[in-house]
Amino acid sequence: MEYSKMTLKELREALDKDEVTSEELFQEANKLAHQYQEEYNPFVTIIDKYKMKKKKDTIITGIPYALKDNISTSNILTTASSNILKDYIPVFDATVYKKLKEAGGVLVGKTVLDELAMGGTGTTGHTGIVYNPWDKTREIGGSSAGSAAAVALGIVPFAIGSDTGDSIRKPAAFGGVVGFKPTYGLISRYGLFAFASSLDHVGCFARSVYDIAVVTNIIKGYDPHDMTSLKDDGKDLTETLDNSIKGRKIFYIKEICDRSQYDKEKDKTVLEVLDNFYELLDKMKENGFIVEEVSIDQDLLAAIYPTYMCISCAEATSNNANLTGIQFGPRGEGNTVLEIMFDARTKGFSELIKRRFVLGSYILQKENQEKLYLNACRIRRLIVDKMNELFKTYDGMILPCSGGAAPHFNEATDQLSERYLLMENHMAIGNFGGFPSITLPSGFIDHCPIGINLTGKVKEDDVVLNMAYQIEKITGLKGMKAGDERCMK
Repeated sequence: MEYSKMTLKELREALDKDEVTSEELFQEANKLAHQYQEEYNPFVTIIDKYKMKKKKDTIITGIPYALKDNISTSNILTTASSNILKDYIPVFDATVYKKLKEAGGVLVGKTVLDELAMGGTGTTGHTGIVYNPWDKTREIGGSSAGSAAAVALGIVPFAIGSDTGDSIRKPAAFGGVVGFKPTYGLISRYGLFAFASSLDHVGCFARSVYDIAVVTNIIKGYDPHDMTSLKDDGKDLTETLDNSIKGRKIFYIKEICDRSQYDKEKDKTVLEVLDNFYELLDKMKENGFIVEEVSIDQDLLAAIYPTYMCISCAEATSNNANLTGIQFGPRGEGNTVLEIMFDARTKGFSELIKRRFVLGSYILQKENQEKLYLNACRIRRLIVDKMNELFKTYDGMILPCSGGAAPHFNEATDQLSERYLLMENHMAIGNFGGFPSITLPSGFIDHCPIGINLTGKVKEDDVVLNMAYQIEKITGLKGMKAGDERCMK
C-alpha cells in the first residue's frame, strides 16, 4: 500500500485497522525525506529517530508531519533558513509544536523557507533552493517552500507553515496542495520567529480540505503566551464541512479578472488561468453558489503591494533587531560593539534581507514615518474597510492565486504588467484584515497545477472551509501529489 498518496483520514483508518504501525509510517516518511532531499531540498533538518509523545488520542496520533524551520522546537536545530541562526537550538517549544506533540503527531523534519520568511520564491534559504516537485525548472514559491514541497512529494500528509503575505497559500497553489491561513489569532504565534507581527499567521498544508480542518482543530485555541490569540470558540471545523452551500454569496474583483484588459499574445498564460477560473465559477453556480462581480478602485488595488512592503519591512526591521551576533548568531569581528554587530549582520544576512532591513529602517526614521509607515497603515485600513463592507453582503471572495503556473527560475519578472501584478499580490488582503483564506487546486497549465483562493469573514473559518470543501468536490482535485495523472488530462 502506498501511504504517500493517502490523506489523513485514510491513514487514520489504516492505523486503526492495524494495516500499518505509526513507526512504519515514520520510517517510510523518513526514507522519502532522505530520498528527495538532494533533488528537491525541502528540509533543513531530517529527524531520524522515531519519537511519539501524546496526551490524547486524535486523528493525527501516530502520523508523521513536517514543521517550518522558523517555529521553535526545543533541542532541535531551528535556523529560519538564515546563516545568522545556522547553529541556533531553542530551549522552548512553540505552542503549535507543543499541541501537535500532545496530539500524537510525529515530527519528520524542519523545512526550508525563504530566509527569515521574507520572500516568495523558495530560493533564499541558507541551505539552498527548494525545487518544485512538479517541474524542477520551476519555483515552488515561498516563504513556506519546504513545507509545501514535503506535502506535494507525499513525504508527509500535512505540514505547518507561516503566512505573512501569501507564504502558505501561494506555494500551496504552485505545489498542487491545499493551504490555509486562518483568522488572525486563531492559532497561537508563540514560538514563531516574528517577521511582521501584525501580518504573521500560523497555518497548514495538506492534500484535502478535510485534513486542513482536522489539523486546524488541533492547533487552534487561546494561548496565554500570545496576547493576540483568540478565545477558542469551541467549533469543530470538520462538522460543518458538508453543509449545504445553496445561497452562499461569493464575489470576485472585476479589475483583476476582466479578460478584456489582457493582451491575447503577451498575457496568454493569464488568459488560460482566467478561462479555468470562469469555468469553475460556472460549475459553482450550477451547484448552488451565487457568484457576482464587484468593482474596486484601481488605485486601492494598486496600493496593496507597496502597503505590504512598507508595513512588513518596518516590522521586520524592528522584530529582527536582536539578531546582532551578540545575543544570537556567530560573533562578528571588531573592536567595538557596533563594529561586531555590523560585521555579524553583513556576513549573516543575504542581500535580499539586508535590502529589506535598510528599507525598513528608512521607513521608520522619524522624518519618514508619517509619509511612509503611517500612510501605509491608513491605506491598509481603507482596504480592510472595503473588504468588511463587501462581507456584509457576501460570504467570501474568490480569485485566481496567480497569473499562471509556478514561474521558471530564469523568468524575468520585470516584464510583468501592473494588472498581472494585481493578480499575483492580492492575497496580502487576507493578512491586512486577518481574514481566513484558503488556496486549493483548480486545474493545470503545462501539466503544472494552478489554484484558486477563497477568503472570508473574520472568525468564520468554518464557513470558508465549508465553501472550500464543496469547491473541492466540484474540481475533483482532492488528494493530489506531484505527478498526479490528472495533470495530463
